[in-house]
Amino acid sequence: MKPTIELWESVGLGLIVEMPSGVLYSNQTGGFSCLHPAIEGVFLPLRNDHSFWELISPERDLWAYFEGPKHGGAGAVLGLDVADADFIDGILTRALLADVIHVDRSRLSESHEAWVRVLLIAEEAGNTKLFRNLGPYPRNAILTWGNSD
Repeated sequence: MKPTIELWESVGLGLIVEMPSGVLYSNQTGGFSCLHPAIEGVFLPLRNDHSFWELISPERDLWAYFEGPKHGGAGAVLGLDVADADFIDGILTRALLADVIHVDRSRLSESHEAWVRVLLIAEEAGNTKLFRNLGPYPRNAILTWGNSD
């Protein structure tokens, strides 16, 4: 059995890059369905910051969306649709991640709240890269954040 790191105590948005690492990452996902999917890879926190009393993270917008009228906290456990993918890609655009991460639209049925199948398509440009040498690209990954249960 491989070591498992459970992310449900972490705060903010993260990416699990699917690759041989010897470590499984799991998170509590799917709204009040409280699913516990796991995947082998490496974990990378994404665009999380804070002010003195407040988390500043794309997680906040994702959490509000899946708690909102369309999904109502049910976790979208039957899969995401194109409108959900568009919303998530929009958040990635605002977080300046659209050049490196896209929702994998061929795997929407395998995605749900806090466990979204994405493609890592490139390294970030510039001097402040979050990661290096994770290619070859594209690489499968999971976009994950705190479950709204």
